Amino acid sequence: MEEQFIDTFIAGLLGEIKNKRLDLPTLPDVAIRVGEIVDDPGSTAAQLAKAISIDTALSARLLQAANSPLFRGRNQIDNIKAAITRLGATQVRTLINSIVVEQVFQPKGSATTSAILKKQWLHSMLVAAISYVLAKRFTKLKPDIAMLAGLIHDIGALPVLTYSRNYPELAEDGEMLTSVTYRLHTQIGKLVLEGWNFPPELIAVASEHERYDRISDPSPDYVDIVMVANLHAYITQQHPSGEVDWTEIPAFKALGLTAEESMAALEEGRAEVQEVINMLKV
Repeated sequence: MEEQFIDTFIAGLLGEIKNKRLDLPTLPDVAIRVGEIVDDPGSTAAQLAKAISIDTALSARLLQAANSPLFRGRNQIDNIKAAITRLGATQVRTLINSIVVEQVFQPKGSATTSAILKKQWLHSMLVAAISYVLAKRFTKLKPDIAMLAGLIHDIGALPVLTYSRNYPELAEDGEMLTSVTYRLHTQIGKLVLEGWNFPPELIAVASEHERYDRISDPSPDYVDIVMVANLHAYITQQHPSGEVDWTEIPAFKALGLTAEESMAALEEGRAEVQEVINMLKV
């Protein structure tokens, strides 16, 4: 009976999405505008600063990030234009997207769904921090993009949790709801990020980070990084990803690491992982 109920829920959710009746999470206007300015080769730092400054809360978070140990220079900065100069426009866009992702993970709905959302955000921050360190130490990929990839890898959980409000029996059953969310989040995450016009390499992170037999070619990509980070984040938890045999996963080889070497590397980089988490928590 439970399986039939879950099948009904899944069919209903996918039908709502297909018929465009379910509102998927959207990027705030300021993030869209920032992306447009950064992509415009004729734009200026002043235009970018003006677009960001419209949102005072977002501006404050960006300044806090720019002054964090990860990015801090010799002097404390106190204005958005200085932050853009320090970080560069592309990194500013990545940080803006990272900051607004937290907004869509804000607890909402029943106590059960709110608790799952909170747990999901904490997990996403940890995966983001580990991804940042792995990218910085073992690849030529951009650490800030890897961090964003970690933050959005489970974005598909949000529509599942939102739609569960239509099924009170499910919305109040944490174990069942977590199970359904796990089954659907990669498929729906792809749809969310396509709607956000994110680049293909980040859409792939949402849809493929649990395809453990996946082989990247010819060099490591953001899926490899997030996959390994996700496994590390679940290492002490009861979760399907915590039961996978790491020795059989090509992503470790793509990063030039054995499972044991990745453990040692992250133990060595524990302080840097915490720095990223602290930046995302401000």
